[in-house]
Amino acid sequence: MSSSRVGLADGAAGRTAAALPRGAAGGPALPPADDDWLDRAFAALADRTRRAILARLAEGDASVTELAAPFSMSQPAVSKHLAVLESAGLVSRRKEGRTRPCRLEAAPLRSLAEWVGGYEQYWADSFDRLDEVLADLDDGTAGAPRQTTPRTRGATP
Repeated sequence: MSSSRVGLADGAAGRTAAALPRGAAGGPALPPADDDWLDRAFAALADRTRRAILARLAEGDASVTELAAPFSMSQPAVSKHLAVLESAGLVSRRKEGRTRPCRLEAAPLRSLAEWVGGYEQYWADSFDRLDEVLADLDDGTAGAPRQTTPRTRGATP
């Protein structure tokens, strides 16, 4: 189905979400984000082991030994995963005596959720337009001119 048939009159068909205009009419209004940080954060979250580590840390602070226990990998391997999570700002460590407990940092995850959420309205609107076209196809009115109300410049709907 071509983009013209699904009602994507805003020209966004075929563009990736990252290429959408920020805050422009029809495009998502996104919170400001550092692209390098986003790359690191999404790369960190792309690995299932790192996501499992974050899930464990959501329950509370843990040492590398505690984090390594459920995995069939060495502590140094878990430490490498933690280094990736730390560089993305998703995990922090502090010195406590002889140990360095790891802690989940929630603020960066909230920022990621807000960034992704910026696209929610765009896609909701796109699916609403698709629903309208599909309903028109079911009614047999596809291709028929729509009734529109003329607007004057500067008038609000």
